Amino acid sequence: MAHGGEGTSEKSRWACALGVVALAFVSFASLLWGTTALGTREALQTLAALASGSTADPTATLVLLSVRLPRVVAGMCCGAALACAGLLLQASLDNDLASPGVMGVNSGAGLLWLVAALWLPGHPMLRQAMAFAGALLATFLVYLVSRRAGTSRGTVVLAGVAVSSLMSAAIDAIVVVWPQSVTDRVSFTLGGLSGVTFKPLALCAPAMLVALAAGAYLGRGVDLLALGDEAAHGLGLDVRACRLGAIVCAALLAASAVSVCGLLSFVGLIVPNLVRMWARPTTRQGLALCAVWGAALLVACDLVARTIAFPYELPVGLVLALLGAPFFIALLMRRGRRHGSHSVASGRGGDAS
Repeated sequence: MAHGGEGTSEKSRWACALGVVALAFVSFASLLWGTTALGTREALQTLAALASGSTADPTATLVLLSVRLPRVVAGMCCGAALACAGLLLQASLDNDLASPGVMGVNSGAGLLWLVAALWLPGHPMLRQAMAFAGALLATFLVYLVSRRAGTSRGTVVLAGVAVSSLMSAAIDAIVVVWPQSVTDRVSFTLGGLSGVTFKPLALCAPAMLVALAAGAYLGRGVDLLALGDEAAHGLGLDVRACRLGAIVCAALLAASAVSVCGLLSFVGLIVPNLVRMWARPTTRQGLALCAVWGAALLVACDLVARTIAFPYELPVGLVLALLGAPFFIALLMRRGRRHGSHSVASGRGGDAS
């Protein structure tokens, strides 16, 4: 992460303000529009009645407060968590292709969450703990494989893809053999916010807040990691502890989101990269920006998913995949051009010498 100067801070403030406006707009639109019979005018009238304290239509109130509002809040919380997890992974690993989905963190959390849901269905807190353990397990496996194969940035990503595929295959096997382990297979494997209530959010929100606060606390150390391990160590940073702490925070954020919204991908890849392109913030500034824009992106994609094929509803993970796959390809091509230009410059330097 680049250190932010005065210009960077100004850009970060503008980007954060714009993100708040975008989040407010898509959240309000998500309350008004949906696949239920409640129309925009009725929704506005109900919101006005609730705001003024007057009597509102019971059915409309039920739809707004028990169906649409939990969905919006879940989208905000999970989008922010996944985007911040992606930022911490990318910054601590110095790899702009790292994200909870690509690195297998989401799949690892989802696998052990399913195991807990299958064999210990009456213990929701244990499912949260198992999801966190699965996220850490996947991260450890990626680290172990990449260390044995080589520590280049490309090797880390390939190890993440391999571990993610392994975990996803195990998830599919559990869902096929024990379909009762998850009520909606498509919603879980692709990710979705349909049917979300405030109860799982109440369980996950404290873990998200703790992980986000810990990530912000580690922010300055994560910034120093961008200088290289030797330089950061020379400045007094415990490199291994800082990197491990950032990865653990990312794992906790991703695990909390997975336990609510399923295996959503690409939020943690798209948002941190766009934030760095726009503002080049410090890690602490980047966490604030990722929280706002990650929330806005997931709420907006959920709104598109449930309105574009009205009266049918698409999984929000499908919409994110349609956005994220081209974005991932563009990042690979951009990195290839950048490395190619460095190689050409190095070759010219060698010829000149």
